[in-house]
Amino acid sequence: MTIGSALAAFFGLVWRILDQIRRVLELVLLLVIFGFVLALLHTSIPGVPKSAALVIAPEGELVEQLSSDPVRRAVGEASGGPAPETLLKDVIEAVQAAKSDSRVKLIVLDLGELAPSGLSKLQEVGAALREFRASGKRVVVAADTLDQTQYYLAAQAGELYLDPLGAVEVDGFSYYRMFFKDAIDKLGVDVNVFRAGTFKSFTDQYSRSDMSDSEREETSVWLNALWNAYQQDVTRARALPPGALNDYVAQARNALMAVNGDAAKLALQRGLVTALKSRRKLADELKALVGENEDTHSFNSVGMGPYLAATRAKHVLKSHADSKVGVIVAAGEILDGHQPPGTIGGESTSDLLAEARYDTGVKAVVLRIDSPGGSMFASEQILREVQALRKAGKPVVVSMSSYAASGGYYIAAAANEIFANPTTLTGSIGVFAVLPTFQRTLEKVGVRVDGIGTTQLAGETRLDRALTPEVRAILQSSVDHAYAEFLRRVGEGRKKSVEDVDKIAQGRVWAGSDAQRLGLVDHLGGLNDAVEAAAKLADIGGDYEVDYIQAELSLREQLLLQLRSGALHLAAAAGLAPLRTPLDQVLDPLLETARTLARLNDPRGLYAYCWCRQPRSPFKAPTNPR
Repeated sequence: MTIGSALAAFFGLVWRILDQIRRVLELVLLLVIFGFVLALLHTSIPGVPKSAALVIAPEGELVEQLSSDPVRRAVGEASGGPAPETLLKDVIEAVQAAKSDSRVKLIVLDLGELAPSGLSKLQEVGAALREFRASGKRVVVAADTLDQTQYYLAAQAGELYLDPLGAVEVDGFSYYRMFFKDAIDKLGVDVNVFRAGTFKSFTDQYSRSDMSDSEREETSVWLNALWNAYQQDVTRARALPPGALNDYVAQARNALMAVNGDAAKLALQRGLVTALKSRRKLADELKALVGENEDTHSFNSVGMGPYLAATRAKHVLKSHADSKVGVIVAAGEILDGHQPPGTIGGESTSDLLAEARYDTGVKAVVLRIDSPGGSMFASEQILREVQALRKAGKPVVVSMSSYAASGGYYIAAAANEIFANPTTLTGSIGVFAVLPTFQRTLEKVGVRVDGIGTTQLAGETRLDRALTPEVRAILQSSVDHAYAEFLRRVGEGRKKSVEDVDKIAQGRVWAGSDAQRLGLVDHLGGLNDAVEAAAKLADIGGDYEVDYIQAELSLREQLLLQLRSGALHLAAAAGLAPLRTPLDQVLDPLLETARTLARLNDPRGLYAYCWCRQPRSPFKAPTNPR
């Protein structure tokens, strides 16, 4: 054998060994993927103890619809922190099911991981908790420290126990945002703004250095409406005198000094909590009521997720109704085209409405809106599908969540009836367009643009050239026309003249209670009220099923979510998971503005969008290590 043939034989052997290893690895990978698929397809129905406490521990923000972005959801899991979102529907459904479940003796609320959420959502959970208590069962909270959002729900419990080293952090509502005019001027950027509506203040952040008088006026109205509602709900639940929360905030400094800085003692003195007690001590006491779990040595309990899985399985087995009220959730910004859950797509949401129209079992539709608006074109697509449903003889009732403003109100305007919570932010009937140009920025570094076009409009909307008067006039005319269409759509749906709508429009934001008074909404109430109204309009009586019509994640998308989650868990174990810092929180408003502008994709650049958010505290003081 020659040296060459010997080398060939050697490398041939090496190749065959490597090829076999490759085949084995491929087989292992296929088995892993197959295992993931089986895990996704396999569902087990968990058991509920004969005597237990239902533990409801919402994590992250309460939302109408989970975002389907696999990376965002997996990062929350992999970093060891809470999931970024909890479905409002799940919390309410669990509370309502437990009310008549003899196995559930009480509800224990664990609110430590609940993030700031819309007040209207908190009110709907609070109403469910009050109904649960009215059945004769207990609701108990044991907390280390409670921020303003957490305290609202905690106050709805009959028993609120705070750790002796804890605190109740209530400071009122505020609305602040960043203004970029000075920075834009320094960078030499021309932000060309075209709008219709005196109160349409979204674009003020580019053209002003502070809040305008008109924005300050409208904001003070809805902000105080929400704060008054918060106070009223809490003082009623805790049997406190009117003004107790305002006094708690106004006298915080002197009152805290009087108790030597003992925030828990102050909360007890002011009646904000029932007693000072640690969570461990409460857990020991609950053993006597529901028994002890031999594995955990704590009280018998069932989590919200397993409990819902058990109760829903039982409901599916019993369900036999022929008529359905379809519920379609429209949550997030309104964008053109097909969009994932957590965002409203002009085409994807229209497809869901069309699905309800062609489903003979669906007799009526409730459109649940939680949106600041967005693309004018996409909003029009959705509104047309609402009109098509009504033309097909299927009533449409809108249920507004935390906000249904601007484009969010546009898609509601054609409904048979509109329900809103008293603290829903709605209205904001106005339109704008924004086109930045960067010619001055380029000139700062010596770059100039020159050339020719075949017409006076050719090349006039380039971002590296200043807008001409002709282009400005065209853009403003388009915005004015879009605003006129908005007014016309609202007038048709609300049976008002365009002139009457214009008086309460102009981009102004209204709280739900004021919107009802002005005729922008018909009734004050939650999702259940809207469902009952839809069933009544469809004349289907009491024997009907509520069916959530939604685009399900494909098996491929679910598999990718599992794979990415697993990879991120490894990253977290290696200390590579990203951590949020206080600087991240400071920059969030700036980054959110940039992300919003990047997402908006109306084909004509016309937007019915409201920069309105339910007020929330962006920072949480690290008073207690967890």
